[in-house]
Amino acid sequence: MAAPYSQDLRDRVLGAYDRGMRTKEIAENFDVCPAWARRVKQRRREHGETAHRPMGGKRFEKIDRVRLAGMVKARPDATLEELRRDLGVRCALSAVCTALKKLGLSFKKRRSTRRSRTARTWRNDARRGSSGGPGSTRAG
Repeated sequence: MAAPYSQDLRDRVLGAYDRGMRTKEIAENFDVCPAWARRVKQRRREHGETAHRPMGGKRFEKIDRVRLAGMVKARPDATLEELRRDLGVRCALSAVCTALKKLGLSFKKRRSTRRSRTARTWRNDARRGSSGGPGSTRAG
């Protein structure tokens, strides 16, 4: 992942705007994207912020994994929707699914039936590239 632009560059770009330079000139002089320069100016105007915002994913977990593991142990056939409701947390079903995956838990749809068996879908000679058709050197 790329690093954010330095605070020094942000300050120089904002200073250029303050001196009346146009976005295209600023982008060429500082070798930055015009859209980025406009966003820096807009954030200062609307929010008073000049520093970069934190990069990366989420900062916290809404779901208590220990409690979730206990709930699954008590009711292993509960759906994601039921688990979310019982947790009492506002989150997406995908967040519950992700928490279960991080716990190493998964939902097996058919525990009582045999596993599906996958059969081979080609003939033995198909792997060697022989079609067995007309013009083939192999006797059929």
